[in-house]
Amino acid sequence: MRPQIVHGIDVRAVEAAVRSAELKTTGEIRVSLARFYFWGDVRRAAERVFRYLHMDRTRHRNGVLIYVVPGRRRFAIVGDSGIHQHLDPSFWPQVADRLSAAFRAGDPTGGLSHAIAEIGVQLATHFPLQDGPNVNELPDTVARGL
Repeated sequence: MRPQIVHGIDVRAVEAAVRSAELKTTGEIRVSLARFYFWGDVRRAAERVFRYLHMDRTRHRNGVLIYVVPGRRRFAIVGDSGIHQHLDPSFWPQVADRLSAAFRAGDPTGGLSHAIAEIGVQLATHFPLQDGPNVNELPDTVARGL
């Protein structure tokens, strides 16, 4: 399958990383790419997109959004309330630092894929699959233009 590059990010590779990370967890991970001409507050926009994508409506409140503003090389990671009850608060800055380094190095796809994998490990630890099929509550596709 050929890559689909949007703002320097291979969308198909990121979507594959999301599918892989969700294999062992009931947690949900989404990535959203902002419009190219974004000028607002990244964190507030991420929180708004989190609600717009209904990530606050998962059964276990275990959704995580990585909101990326490619034109500004900025991002925000937003997790739902169920996740914050389980994860050490130091986890998020560590993921953000590595993702920032990847953006600075010119590898946003690799950085996103690695961040998604790290988040997936934590979700699998705290929200493992139960007996029965894994219901995918949210699409694994990259949301664009929000």
